[in-house]
Amino acid sequence: MDASKAAPAKQVSSVLDATAEEEYASLSKLLQDFTNISSIDKAWTFNSGNGNGTQAMFSISQPNLLANKRKKFMLSTVISKENENSVTFQWAPFPVEMTGASAVVPSPSGSKLLVVRNPENESPIQFELWSQSQLEKEFHVPQTVHGSVYADGWFEGISWNSDETLIAYVAEEPSPSKPTFSLGSTKGGSSDKDCNSWKGQGDWEEDWGETYAGKRQPSLFVININSGEVQAVKGIPKSLSVGQVVWAPLNEGLHQYLVFVGWSSETRKLGIKYCYNRPCALYAVRVSLYKSEASELELKWVASVNCSTLLCSTLLLLLSGLCIIESSSEDLPVVNLTESISSAFFPRFSPDGKFLVFLSAKSSVDSGAHSATDSLHRIDWPTDGNFSSLEKIVDVIPVVQCAEGDCFPGLYSSSILSNPWLSDGCTMLLSSIWGSSQVIISVNVSSGELLRITPAESNFSWSLLTLDGDNIIAVSSSPVDVPQVKYGYFVGKANKGTWSWLNVSSPISRCPEKVKSLLSSRQFSIMKIPVKGVSANLTKGITSCFWFVEDLVYLRGSLGFGEEALQSLPGKVGSQDVNDVLTAIDHVIDMGLANPSKVTVVGGSHGGFLTTHLIGQAPDKFVAAAARNPLCNLALMVGTTDIPDWCYVESYGSKGKDSFTESPSVEDLTRFHSKSPISHISKVKTPTIFLLGAQDLRVPVSNGLQYARALREKGVETKVIVFPNDVHGIERPQSDFESFLNIGLWFKKYCK
Repeated sequence: MDASKAAPAKQVSSVLDATAEEEYASLSKLLQDFTNISSIDKAWTFNSGNGNGTQAMFSISQPNLLANKRKKFMLSTVISKENENSVTFQWAPFPVEMTGASAVVPSPSGSKLLVVRNPENESPIQFELWSQSQLEKEFHVPQTVHGSVYADGWFEGISWNSDETLIAYVAEEPSPSKPTFSLGSTKGGSSDKDCNSWKGQGDWEEDWGETYAGKRQPSLFVININSGEVQAVKGIPKSLSVGQVVWAPLNEGLHQYLVFVGWSSETRKLGIKYCYNRPCALYAVRVSLYKSEASELELKWVASVNCSTLLCSTLLLLLSGLCIIESSSEDLPVVNLTESISSAFFPRFSPDGKFLVFLSAKSSVDSGAHSATDSLHRIDWPTDGNFSSLEKIVDVIPVVQCAEGDCFPGLYSSSILSNPWLSDGCTMLLSSIWGSSQVIISVNVSSGELLRITPAESNFSWSLLTLDGDNIIAVSSSPVDVPQVKYGYFVGKANKGTWSWLNVSSPISRCPEKVKSLLSSRQFSIMKIPVKGVSANLTKGITSCFWFVEDLVYLRGSLGFGEEALQSLPGKVGSQDVNDVLTAIDHVIDMGLANPSKVTVVGGSHGGFLTTHLIGQAPDKFVAAAARNPLCNLALMVGTTDIPDWCYVESYGSKGKDSFTESPSVEDLTRFHSKSPISHISKVKTPTIFLLGAQDLRVPVSNGLQYARALREKGVETKVIVFPNDVHGIERPQSDFESFLNIGLWFKKYCK
């Protein structure tokens, strides 16, 4: 499981003495040990076929510092539930690396496995179809058909149809033709190669901002796995970017429907990464099919063909007996299923196909907040294909405005399993933030009954991985506990039982003894801290997660505490959030849990905004600070970021959503400056290190550089590291490693 034993290249200044070099090497080795801990990304379960237990497959990843990439692995296990209180996972001796795999999607029956490999150049996209024993088929789709398949977790959608003959997916539309220039003339879209000519750029097109730079419009395609034929789904307006496609239940006749999420972009595409406030809707489009007269006989014949002797695509298309008919948008109109609500995503059909469930970020769209309280909804699916009889949207979990005590604070869910259903057909499982932790909840989409099924007394955060029948495979972790696989099962009768959880011994959670020793010596608890002047209708107080000598504050405006508390922050940034953090720090100092002479502060993005605000408004509180891609000047950011609307909402509150313009007034710029950390820079004296991604479209590098230069100008000790190929998250393994190593050294230097 150790991806790299070789230490990364040292970045040690020549002025370091022997003691400092030894300290650097020690911290570097320790950080590498932490970095090598694997992450569990996904899991799937499969029936063993012999009735003896279940087979499961875990997708895990791990940073590889030398390659500067994340390696992906598959680790298999056999699950045997021996009795009510015991479960055994028999793990394979070694994981298998999935080199170059962009997406892995099992078929509904579990008999086939799709592996998609996106190239890093203009080579074709590879679709591999595997059985239990071998590679059955492989198709190469040229980039003239479409670009890379989206595997980003948001636009991403890969869906098998029920008889496992067709796969719908989202990929980049083909590259548009570009003008060719030659000495003396210009040809539109010419492909002729000539040493006296060159390709131009053509018209610039908007993309979806941060992490999507250079990515073309997400479009919908279907591949026939018998023939390898790929067709773009017709009738979808060019103004719609599509994602999260799923096949609808079978209708009578030779047509099927696809349901997908569509984001309209008539004018500008604002940044969508981490931004749930972009309006979207669910759409249905019909894909018509036909069968040849001898389809049954020919399909049987195709099933017996060995992949090594496959005929050409045209012949196979005839033999498959199943083909997509190209139709105009007039023939097959796209139907908006959710016109009455401003946001709808993550569509999931019930097992019986009678209703469609989806999440909504309506609160985010309506308020302008990037991530607010979600809601869950249901619509009855017209099995006859008659969408004119579509009934109204039913609220399953409405937005919770105010959470009292430890009651359900509202839904905060960033994903849904492809199959989240228990065997009753109406209960689905979700991961959702509840207070300061992520938990797993069950929701009966017919009755609306909601239960927290992870232990109420647990401060751990839980992520739902997959279901094993009516049992659950999950992973839990905390700031001082490495991820641990858990197995959940229901004890008792319906409505009267409880969920129990078993620890699963797993090679994935193994780590070096030094890491175990360090983590075991740390303590972690969650405490609520009262805040003065909070109105009675808001969730009272802030929550602080406290471990070893650090204080992680969940201030008012964080997810997991109800919509009113969350919406209290926009318009009050730089004041309410700053006061909450300072209140939490004073509280833990008064309790004797923190040394006032060794308080440091670190944050990234909005956390960097808060970090630089704190060192300006409380210049004597912190001995050192670290800021990763910090937002320091809203007035500078508004003209360069992919989310200029955010500057208005954060400065004016929800009313800023309606006053957003690409040409801010003098009054707007003045307010932006007054809300920014740079307005307090004259008071800063805290030594500060900046970690900046040069390709950041969210908070462009100019923001952090301006602030750092201003600190140097006034004599504050400042260190700046710019990562030339990193975006907002600074997630490339070498950059992430260098970033946190330098933060550790910086804090250690000033906390002596």
